[in-house]
Amino acid sequence: MIVFSSTARELAPVIDVQSQDASAAELATGSGEAHIHLVHIAAGGEIAPHVAGFGQLFLCLEGSGWVAGSDGEQVPISRGQVAYFARGERHSKGSVDGLRALIIQVYDLDLCAAPPPPNER
Repeated sequence: MIVFSSTARELAPVIDVQSQDASAAELATGSGEAHIHLVHIAAGGEIAPHVAGFGQLFLCLEGSGWVAGSDGEQVPISRGQVAYFARGERHSKGSVDGLRALIIQVYDLDLCAAPPPPNER
C-alpha cells in the first residue's frame, strides 16, 4: 500500500480542447476491466480485510479515516489523499468519524511516478 497527497503532484497545463487556466497530473495507467465506485463509510464503519481483485486507487473526498495494507497497520487518510493497493494485496479501510471516497479499480493498474517523500504525503 502507498498513501500520498493528490495535491503534492506537479501539474502540467491542459493544452487541448481550448482549455484555459487548467492543469492536470496523471496518477496511474492501466489496462483491462475497470470499475469506479463512490463509497461512504459511516462513523465507526469499515470495509473488512479482503484481497484486491484489481489495482485500486482510493481517493478520500470528504472526512477522514484509515487504510491498511497486508500488514494490517491502519494508516490515517484524509481529504485529498490517495491510497494505492496493488492487485492481489490484502487491504481494508475504515473511519472513526465517517468519509466519502472515490474508488478506481483497474485490472492492471500502475502508478505513473514514484510518490512524493513521506513528509509530502
